[in-house]
Amino acid sequence: HRDLHSFPTRRSSDLIVSAAYRSSFFPVDRMHEHRVALATARAGNVIGGGDWSEDRLIPALIRGFHVKQSVLIRRPEAIRPWQHVLEPLHGYIMLAEQLLAEWAQFASAFNFGPSDEDAWPVEHIATVVANMWGEGASWLRDADFSVHEAHTLRLDASKARAELGWQPRLRIETALEWTMAWYRAWQQDADMRQETQAQIAAYEKLLR
Repeated sequence: HRDLHSFPTRRSSDLIVSAAYRSSFFPVDRMHEHRVALATARAGNVIGGGDWSEDRLIPALIRGFHVKQSVLIRRPEAIRPWQHVLEPLHGYIMLAEQLLAEWAQFASAFNFGPSDEDAWPVEHIATVVANMWGEGASWLRDADFSVHEAHTLRLDASKARAELGWQPRLRIETALEWTMAWYRAWQQDADMRQETQAQIAAYEKLLR
């Protein structure tokens, strides 16, 4: 797919299946008849408060830091397209609005990712997060990890920028600050609904 750079073929299978389904049952040139606009959306490596998923970098770091244990990191040299979760969510809403308006040209595949400057190595993210947390937080390379992963992943979001007018508003440094502020508030037993709503409101201000 022309919008993907450096993503393994298996990660494009959803695009192939979706495109085949759209062409077979909801072709774009007949949208005036079936009135179904089918699109796919893909984000970069999202970060943000409230993520407790397994096998994800920042949740793993937070769990370790919280109990004062060094965290094992696999592939610290791997480069990933990091972005705050509110960025692609805003893009998804923009895309959904166009689909609801039944604009045929938006019934396709869209990527929502950061600029190349915000594609950082895992070890850089882990070190910055550890420094933000303080209290002696640290991480170690997982010497036993041997599963193959691509060294560099990047996501070309130029189509979303050009056709939807979407663009990222948070640089990776700010995204990390917001993320760590959320987890610090959680550690201090703050009202996390209020904390989350405050960050959403702050993001909305950036869109005006």
